[in-house]
Amino acid sequence: MTVISLMLAVPDAAAASAWYARALGATELWNLGSVIGLEAQGAAFFIAEAENNGWQNPGALGGTTVRVEVFLDDPDGFAERAAAAGANYHDPVRDHEMPWGTHRQGGFFDPYGHLWLVGDASPLRRHAETGHE
Repeated sequence: MTVISLMLAVPDAAAASAWYARALGATELWNLGSVIGLEAQGAAFFIAEAENNGWQNPGALGGTTVRVEVFLDDPDGFAERAAAAGANYHDPVRDHEMPWGTHRQGGFFDPYGHLWLVGDASPLRRHAETGHE
């Protein structure tokens, strides 16, 4: 099995863990203090206090350098829960016409400056030739 996960830089791991629990329904897999393993709807991700791990969080950089993409059955509910917990829901989930058909997706920034795009699973399947090489 191959799994790709991510680690998000945050200024305070305990506070971030609490926010991700409230906003995304995340639960802790393990907690080392400044580094915490989380799981939300079956997807594992990690958070770490940037200052203690030699890298920067988006707030310190003044912008984000990566986007987190989540594909699930209910993108609307996932994004709305994050918005209710204080996420900057700048791009509400809506239908996008893609070469393979309709893709439902939107996005929000979490309080730590990470950009999350949330959509249905349509991009995760093979599709007929789209005319691009």
